[in-house]
Amino acid sequence: MAAHGQSAVELSLSIPLLVLLLLAGVELGRIFYIQISVSNAARAAVQYGGQSITTANDNNGMQSAALADAPNITGLTATASHYCQCANGNSSTCLATDCAGSHRLLYVQVTTSALYTPMMNYPGLPGAMTLTGKAVIRVPQ
Repeated sequence: MAAHGQSAVELSLSIPLLVLLLLAGVELGRIFYIQISVSNAARAAVQYGGQSITTANDNNGMQSAALADAPNITGLTATASHYCQCANGNSSTCLATDCAGSHRLLYVQVTTSALYTPMMNYPGLPGAMTLTGKAVIRVPQ
């Protein structure tokens, strides 16, 4: 026959473990949410920049599109750029005279990042980490 207080002792010993598992699940969910949001912001920015040659040169517009895509991610930063490459694989400086015998390909690239800070400090795990996203798309010409 079991002692009368045995189930209460078992419950009191298992509750801290269950709370720790719950907190770990919440932290993992936050990390995944922020990482997905940061990556999607980069993707939204290159979609804006990839519309035309005009939008490909609008670095500020691409950065604004990234920040607008993830408004609830605090500290999100976006860096937009564009570059060219010859269709035959040679490098290009985006000048019209580049790529003799081939045509010029225009690309836009956006890199986003946000700092993730956990709700609690866990022993053996880093206190904060930077989550990044990057997207590249070729601009149709």
